Amino acid sequence: METQNITDTKDNSAQKLLLGLLFDAIGMLTFTIPGIGEFGDIIWAPIAAFLMSRMYKGRVGKVASVLTFIEEIIPFTDIIPSFTITWIYTYFFQKGK
Repeated sequence: METQNITDTKDNSAQKLLLGLLFDAIGMLTFTIPGIGEFGDIIWAPIAAFLMSRMYKGRVGKVASVLTFIEEIIPFTDIIPSFTITWIYTYFFQKGK
């Protein structure tokens, strides 16, 4: 039973990493289209914040979703990979606690 839980956690972390990379790529795509891209951020910012809050529960999810919204809504900050940074924080830094 214990082995299954470990496997589920590894699968879940890999799935979150892949989704995070995809969502970061979508966020960066709007950065590549000058002028129009910043309008796309108005649509993407709340979606990204919602997705972040669904992927990561608790305080981490709440803080990350607010930071993701701010990062996506502010012009020229799309290059910051907020989903990937949250994944690294969750599975490397917070895991030690």
